[in-house]
Amino acid sequence: MYFLGIDLGSSSIKLSVLDAAKGTTVAAVSVPDFEMDIVALKFDWAEQDPSAWWQYVQTGIKALGAKHNVDLKKIAGIGIAYQMHGLVLVDENMEPVRPSIIWCDSRAAQIGDAAYNALGHANSQSMILGSPGNFTASKIKWVKDNEPEVFAKAKYMMLPGDFIAAKLSGVAQTSTSGLSEASLWNFPNGRLAVEVLDAMELPAAIIPEIVPSFGIQATVDPAIAAQLGLSADVKITYRAGDQPNNALSLNVLKPGEIATTAGTSAVIYAVTEKDAYDATNRVNTFLHVNNTEAQKANGVLLCINGAGSLYQWIRRTLSVGSAELISYDKLNAEAAKAEAGSKGLRFYPFGNGVERIFNNKPASSGIQNLNFNIHQSPELVRAACEGIVFAMNYGFDVMKEIGASGTVVRAGKANLFLSPVFREIFANTTQTTVELYNTSGADGAARGAAYGFGYYASLTEAFDELQCLERIEPNAALSNQYGDIYQNWKEYITIENKQHEYNKTSLL
Repeated sequence: MYFLGIDLGSSSIKLSVLDAAKGTTVAAVSVPDFEMDIVALKFDWAEQDPSAWWQYVQTGIKALGAKHNVDLKKIAGIGIAYQMHGLVLVDENMEPVRPSIIWCDSRAAQIGDAAYNALGHANSQSMILGSPGNFTASKIKWVKDNEPEVFAKAKYMMLPGDFIAAKLSGVAQTSTSGLSEASLWNFPNGRLAVEVLDAMELPAAIIPEIVPSFGIQATVDPAIAAQLGLSADVKITYRAGDQPNNALSLNVLKPGEIATTAGTSAVIYAVTEKDAYDATNRVNTFLHVNNTEAQKANGVLLCINGAGSLYQWIRRTLSVGSAELISYDKLNAEAAKAEAGSKGLRFYPFGNGVERIFNNKPASSGIQNLNFNIHQSPELVRAACEGIVFAMNYGFDVMKEIGASGTVVRAGKANLFLSPVFREIFANTTQTTVELYNTSGADGAARGAAYGFGYYASLTEAFDELQCLERIEPNAALSNQYGDIYQNWKEYITIENKQHEYNKTSLL
């Protein structure tokens, strides 16, 4: 029996097929062959076309059969992971009424702040474990206020993965964990946070059917199944945001376990049994995928928006004049040529929308101490790696303050964690042991689908075949060295009136 995992990112969509009996991946594809466009009509806006996502998902499923000889009829269940916090508004036919406002779009930050004030800070934090901020609920309100004619056409709000599920099944649904990432989950009462809807003057009818992360959620529409070559009774059995799903893919399910990733954005995600939150909203807490009434599980998340996006920028910049882009392997090799500390060069990777660790304030990237006679491409690349890790550690310190920490961090051997230099910086700056696994978000979604279908009796069984590829232990001497460099890097981030605002004037 096979299970399909779909991982909808902002750069690409990855699909993976799991042979559940063997616990191994049969085939995997990534579509399209190029990075998907992010449209920015105004400064701090970021949109994508949901219909394009759906077309690419169809292309990917067909490619699994045509190019990889997967018997698609054997797929019994589908799991969907997706870029978090995005908004898709659809009509009664499940067609989008406007482009999706995605995760790194900052236009609704002030709306979230206004709702936070209206709800009362203490009340908001105890109810949704933070502020509505720039998350999905605030984006719905933005559309209602600024595009009333568009909002009038909308039947339901959805997260990006909900939209793909709806196109497969024809059924409008969202999940409990999805509502938590939208700032629409009342944690103490375990229900939709109608209080947030009321504060934003949003109709409760716009929320579709609410389902748990695991279970038989819907059946794929027979016509769609036939078109894609799937069986007539294939089920959708799992959905989750990309970061809770990344934790799942790494078997990070118990309190004290930590996952990390450094793709387009950089994330540290720690599981806790507590309704933990930061008093100044620098990190966020969501329902973890395995949360139940009997066994609480939340995920505390730290996100730095500009991580892989910074590495992509450096790649493009250093490739100017070349016939093609230099490879990421070449970038990693360049970083290895520079010494720790990059000869004093400092990079601040805050150039991709408002940053939560600075209270949703706009934050710009910057380079400090650049010397044209000393610094070359190796120092530039290494300083970028150091800056990304230092920004992650800045947030990790906040997580420790609220009790969400540990000494072992798990990551997939992918993206920036393919770089030995990046791994060294991370282990010694955070002073944690890094465990690398050969897994992906799509693999995790496929295993989640198998568990949600009921093929595996437990999540433990679903991950019996997951193997650690490599462990990177912190080194005392290097930890001291990186600790000093990190403290120097932090000097250009000021904390005023306990608001943790980013002082952009300190950067070039």
